[in-house]
Amino acid sequence: MSETVQAWLVERTYSDDEQNIIILVYATTDGTRYHRKERSLTSFESDIRDTYAAIEIPEDELGRVGDEETRANYAAAAQEMAETHDPTDVV
Repeated sequence: MSETVQAWLVERTYSDDEQNIIILVYATTDGTRYHRKERSLTSFESDIRDTYAAIEIPEDELGRVGDEETRANYAAAAQEMAETHDPTDVV
């Protein structure tokens, strides 16, 4: 069993390719690791799922951020979330 790593919400976008897909990106506060989740919204009324400021992710499910600009952006966004929210805050 791999250990978990706390990652903070750094990006929330709607998919360009498919309707009703939200893409959530969580990253570590140093911006070097990330996890992408796609969430399908079948109905705004019946599909209510909270999005948390931070989640625990198994270490082996984290990807590596490849470029410096993205790494810096993720680090800044993750640090801001960590400073202004508790991990269990719904955002």
